[in-house]
Amino acid sequence: MSMTILTVDDSRTMRDMLKLALSDAGFRVVQAEDGVHGLEVLRLEAPDVIVTDINMPRMDGYGFIKGVRSDDRHRAVPILVLTTESDAEKKDRARRAGATGWIVKPFDPVKLVSAIRRVAA
Repeated sequence: MSMTILTVDDSRTMRDMLKLALSDAGFRVVQAEDGVHGLEVLRLEAPDVIVTDINMPRMDGYGFIKGVRSDDRHRAVPILVLTTESDAEKKDRARRAGATGWIVKPFDPVKLVSAIRRVAA
């Protein structure tokens, strides 16, 4: 049974790269283009892991993470932040919002898959 990964990123290129890397690793991938869309997708899906960007229109990654964590059904789902940001304060803010881990773009597909398997275990 393959795991379902929800990716949330406003960049179509990044969504395509994530879908390719994660599908090749055997994961089922569902996608959203920002935090608002991500929360809509979560009404229909129960992903095993969420990978989200921070800087997005309408609702950023922090707001999205808080929204996920406020829903009992998704409170325990691991959330990996995938972003160009590497600032310690932003990492801390994401952790306080409920993020499980942090990966800096550009990502290495092998390391991303490994991180997903680690947090899902």
